[in-house]
Amino acid sequence: MNKKVAIQGIKGSYHHGVAQAYFGNDIEVDECMSFQELINSLEDNKSTDAVMAIENSIAGSIIPNYAYIDEHNITISGEYFMPIHHCLMALEGQEISDIKEVYSHPMALLQCKEFFREHPHIKLVEDADTADVAKRINEQQLIGVAAVAGETAANIYGLHILAKEIQTIKSNSTRFFILNTRESSEVAQDEINKASLKFLSDHKRGSLATVLNVMSDCNLNLTKIQSLPIIDMPWKYSFFVDVTFNDYKNYQKAMSILKIMALELKVLGEYKNQNG
Repeated sequence: MNKKVAIQGIKGSYHHGVAQAYFGNDIEVDECMSFQELINSLEDNKSTDAVMAIENSIAGSIIPNYAYIDEHNITISGEYFMPIHHCLMALEGQEISDIKEVYSHPMALLQCKEFFREHPHIKLVEDADTADVAKRINEQQLIGVAAVAGETAANIYGLHILAKEIQTIKSNSTRFFILNTRESSEVAQDEINKASLKFLSDHKRGSLATVLNVMSDCNLNLTKIQSLPIIDMPWKYSFFVDVTFNDYKNYQKAMSILKIMALELKVLGEYKNQNG
């Protein structure tokens, strides 16, 4: 079966770029305008795989996406780190002084807030997708409106780049998860050296530290920890963590202990560490 990859956004978006970098340029894509739609595409077998942004080096974690992965029959089968290079783009013949409104995904706008502080005459408007705004500007020939998107979007939709590298921190990158349904994931065990986990611990003093000590004692390296409130249990939290390891047996040992210790333990995905 040929790969069809669900992406958030349309062709020319950063999700599209990750899909091509990870799976190759010849893939089909299912363009989804929300992360919920992306998850539905995967679960309804409209796509074989999906690409989902999970955190950015400037703006931080996209917290609702952890809940999407946890609540659905989805597993993480890989990750990809993409350098993000934001550009300001509009129809040909305009200057930055002509631009009254800029539309883009809220994460993109957040990553460029210092640039727009220097241009207070511009109104910032959140939108569903970076590339979709670029496409709309071209199709509707919108004067005085610009998009924040990648250079590829400008090339595809015929827009003029007014400014490059407008992100606040130049070494800006986003981490993306590669997702599958649990039935279709095929990650070879000898390639696995990273895992994403969710756990709940007793709300007693030292409970979280005890769990983290087990990971350390089993030679797991904790690379990320993120707490999320439990909706039906006010002021109580579940923890989402990423761990890396050199020996899969150490990971298995830690899992066997944590299954006993934690109130709940769920493996969200086991995959190859891209930074390892």
